[in-house]
Amino acid sequence: MSKIKDFFNRIRHSYYSIGKVLVFLIAIVLVCWQMPRTGKFKYEYQLSKPWQHETLYAPFDFPIYKDFETLNAETEAAKAKVKPIFVFNDDEMVASRNLLFVNFESRWDPSLHLDRDLNLDCLFNVFDSIEEQGVVAYDNATTNLESSSEVNVIRNKVMRSVRYGELYNMNSATEAVSEMLESADKQIDKKLLSELLNGALRQNVFYSAELTKKEVDKAVAAVSLTYGMVQKDQAIVSEGELVDDNIYNKLNSLQREYTSRSMSSDESLRVLLSQIFLVALVFMLMGLYGNKLHKKVFSQLKNIVLLLTLMLMIVIPSYILVKFVPGLVYMMPVCLLAIMVGSFFNLRLAFSTQVFAVMLISLVVPNPFQFIFMQLVATVVTVFGMSNTRTHHRFIQAALFVFVGYLLVYLAFTFLSTSEIDWSVVLLLLLNALFTLLAQPLILMFERIFGVTTSLSLMELSNTNTPLLRELAATAPGTFQHSIQVANLCEEVLFEIGGDTQLARTGALYHDIGKIKNPMYFTENQHGAYSPHNDLSNIESAEIIISHVTDGIEMAHKAHVPERIIDFIRTHHGTRRTDYFYINEQKAHPDEEIDPTPFTYHGPAPFSRETAVLMMADSIEAASHSLKDPDEKKISDLVDNIINKQMEAGQFLNTDLTLHDIETARKVLKKKLMSIYHVRIAYPEK
Repeated sequence: MSKIKDFFNRIRHSYYSIGKVLVFLIAIVLVCWQMPRTGKFKYEYQLSKPWQHETLYAPFDFPIYKDFETLNAETEAAKAKVKPIFVFNDDEMVASRNLLFVNFESRWDPSLHLDRDLNLDCLFNVFDSIEEQGVVAYDNATTNLESSSEVNVIRNKVMRSVRYGELYNMNSATEAVSEMLESADKQIDKKLLSELLNGALRQNVFYSAELTKKEVDKAVAAVSLTYGMVQKDQAIVSEGELVDDNIYNKLNSLQREYTSRSMSSDESLRVLLSQIFLVALVFMLMGLYGNKLHKKVFSQLKNIVLLLTLMLMIVIPSYILVKFVPGLVYMMPVCLLAIMVGSFFNLRLAFSTQVFAVMLISLVVPNPFQFIFMQLVATVVTVFGMSNTRTHHRFIQAALFVFVGYLLVYLAFTFLSTSEIDWSVVLLLLLNALFTLLAQPLILMFERIFGVTTSLSLMELSNTNTPLLRELAATAPGTFQHSIQVANLCEEVLFEIGGDTQLARTGALYHDIGKIKNPMYFTENQHGAYSPHNDLSNIESAEIIISHVTDGIEMAHKAHVPERIIDFIRTHHGTRRTDYFYINEQKAHPDEEIDPTPFTYHGPAPFSRETAVLMMADSIEAASHSLKDPDEKKISDLVDNIINKQMEAGQFLNTDLTLHDIETARKVLKKKLMSIYHVRIAYPEK
């Protein structure tokens, strides 16, 4: 019983690690679920290059498929042979004929002493002659037809072939009326009959797009996709043989059969197990790599979920493209993954994550070697493009680099086998590069969902025109200037020792926003000798001073400032005491033991190099204003004393700062302070 209890206790205490494993398992299941369940053609080959494998024999009977150009030419030829189909509408003609008789009766004038029956016969003879031949209705789809073009006309379910020019249109029908009446008997009232006929003629032959399309589809379906067969065990290509057009078509046909033929249950199970093994291997390598070289990122479950979500966002749509339209796989913006991971984390992790994603996609693409080579080149240039700048223009620059990288590799592979460039592929590569511009809106969306902060948000937050910083500048101008100086110091130190300079700068700008609530209780905002603390007890003063941290956290939350920035507010005093008021309290009560709790900040202590550097810069910048006639020695002693006290208080124990980093920070801070106070370095006398 105790063993079972111990087992469950271990599980309860390891829930975070179990959660990480479950996230990877879910990713494996999703990838394997969407991966096309087809056989894999294992050979690489190129047109006009020698076959570099052993002699290949046909593993089964398969047809030889026509290449795209041939099939397309035959399809277009089949479409061109299809005659447009028109439908004869008898109902329209009969209705118009009946109305013509009524109009004749109403307008016939007996006083003219002309033969009525002769005029009526002439009227219907002309009308029937034109309408029976057919008056075609105008249609945009038939504007390219010439008079000699043959068309099919369906009347009473009977189809006849005529020349398009044999059908009347409204203009030619009107001319025909004039010609027929011109040669008529003198007893004919030509004016009346002309008016009646021109008003009665109706379009009765209509183009049928639906019937024509059916004929086109039937003609296209009749085009054979193949032109021969390869029998099982027949030699397809010998070792070292040059891959000509015929062999190339046979190899393409065999590869197509591998991906399309239905597999038996045993084969399907074998493929599934192989895919599960390979996918699990990739994710296992990714986990091991991350835990070894990116411990900070992989220590948090939220980061792993974000990383895997971004990865699946690229991998699964790629599988869907390969499954249904494999020709469009190069339109998939794979480099979007590197751009987004680089924005959320770092470029080293972006490159490695992209490599793992490319490995997964290459398991199903038709030509994996070319795909991997192209994606790796594009990944390198993407990372290079992202590393050169931190502005919004880096996304446009990265997209341009992606397109150039893809294009150069594609042209190189194309010229290896042929000199003909497929411009449709170039268009796909261009669309691929354009799709990478979706990175910026997607980053903003994932920031909201996962509550993470990227350099884009940091740049926006560090703009001093944000409402919170504008309020700080207006309410506590001394604190605002102090924050700017601290931000500059943090940036300089982290530039030397390594760290996120943009994060530290933004955190430094916000670290003292809690002073907005009681600005006059802080020396940098006071004017003259009077201080509000003169009217308070030491404990009350310490409480107000300490509260600027909690007030700042509360204000930041209301303003929706990211947690990574709030960490700077929370930790910039760590767990230290307000020594000034604590010492004053001891002096006021020398015979009592003073409880340090009311004089101690709530912490926590800094837990990153950025927050630790802020603590150093904040204390040193504030204390430097108390120096009278600052010189090199005073500044050096000030920096050393403050950093030594912070180290003795254990404020940097939770960070990854080394002693060398701290020494470098000392030197940078001293140098910057001397520059601020215009202190000249004292050179040794000769």
